[in-house]
Amino acid sequence: MKLTLFHAPDSRSGAVRILLEELQAEHELQVLDLKQQQQREPAYLAVNQMGKVPAILHGDALVTEQPAIFIYLADLYPQAGLAPALDDPLRGPYLRWLAFYGSSFEPAILDRALKRDPAPPSLCPYGDYDTMLATFTARLRAGPWLLGERFSAADILWGSALGWMTAFGLVPKLPEITDYVARTSARPAARKLAAEASPVT
Repeated sequence: MKLTLFHAPDSRSGAVRILLEELQAEHELQVLDLKQQQQREPAYLAVNQMGKVPAILHGDALVTEQPAIFIYLADLYPQAGLAPALDDPLRGPYLRWLAFYGSSFEPAILDRALKRDPAPPSLCPYGDYDTMLATFTARLRAGPWLLGERFSAADILWGSALGWMTAFGLVPKLPEITDYVARTSARPAARKLAAEASPVT
């Protein structure tokens, strides 16, 4: 079935491009210009009424939300070895860290960046910022990857996100974070797409 990625430069969909390159997945790229509000035009809203990228179409199946896209694609190409199988003991930790990004990490980072008070503990999705960050950085220090010695699709999601978050000062440049970003960005797929985005003139 035809696989299409709806992508906008300098957005979350860049991580999906890296994943597709790691998977060596044939796909069609539909590029949207966010500055021109193309994600709000009827043609794209017919695909994703949220007007967000990334989104993928695989045949008639629409998948949105970054962690869901990562789970779907990595499972679609098991030969690449980027997702533990259902009976692999690492499957649970793999899903944990994919979900942790959207459910705990990003909400905490946004609250901190916007100087908003978190919701009361019983309602806050991440509990408190310090505990959230300590939970994640402890995993990084155990490294080298989120699953220990095994590199997975989860590392592509996190490495890409932490790369731009550290660049914009949204997360502290702790050694375990900067070292992790360096490892993920040094992989051939990430380097290839970075070179395409910044061609030598």
